[in-house]
Amino acid sequence: MLKFDEETTQVLDNAYRGRDITIRRLENLASLAPSPGERILDIGCGNGLMTSELSRAVGPDGHVTGIDPSASMLTSARAHCDAQANVSFVETTAHDMPFQDQSFDGAVSVQVFEYIDDIPAALAEIYRVLKPGGRLVIGGTHWDTLAWYSRDRDRMQRILSIWDDHLVDRETPAKLPHLMRTPGFTFDHTRQISFCDTHLRSDGIAMMGLKLIQAYAVQSGAVSEGEARDWVEEQYDLARNGQFFFSLSHFICVAQKL
Repeated sequence: MLKFDEETTQVLDNAYRGRDITIRRLENLASLAPSPGERILDIGCGNGLMTSELSRAVGPDGHVTGIDPSASMLTSARAHCDAQANVSFVETTAHDMPFQDQSFDGAVSVQVFEYIDDIPAALAEIYRVLKPGGRLVIGGTHWDTLAWYSRDRDRMQRILSIWDDHLVDRETPAKLPHLMRTPGFTFDHTRQISFCDTHLRSDGIAMMGLKLIQAYAVQSGAVSEGEARDWVEEQYDLARNGQFFFSLSHFICVAQKL
């Protein structure tokens, strides 16, 4: 799994404030549809931007709890939500949450479940902490939807294969409709959001992917720093020459505990 040091946390923070991920975040928020006074669980809260949005939605009579296994991410999340009194954070995972049964009206998890090694166990735990009628929204990427142009197709495929190794499951959205039913959720629907770019924008998903994949490929030891740098530089060159192309789809899966 990618090590979220200070540099990679900063890369994520910049992208998460950009247009693409803001759209993704707000679409997941809209699917959850939190109401004033509700108690909401943000699973894998990362840098806390979704937690902050949820805090405003539930208002002063509601509460949002963000959980994440990364201490550095939680430090960033606490900083983002410092002025919001109806927010708390816990360093834990979806498999083992220190909350009482039926504690929350809704739960949301964005770009997290592809890293969970036991999805049924996590879903059962979420089912436990949700109240009857509680909503669950899980947003994630199906990596088979990635289309990324390169003049060196072999190198692109090799580096993307290395990136696959940091995932537990690259096609989680395809499996969630069935898996969400297993603990007793009623599955509602899946919705697709696609991001397609012919410009390498500094705040876009493509730029975030470029930086994170480069970092992971080098950290893994599967490629040299020079080869990873050449891969990145080719994308900058394609962008300068009007040849850049990147497309990826995000899927929002919605279910309810009856």
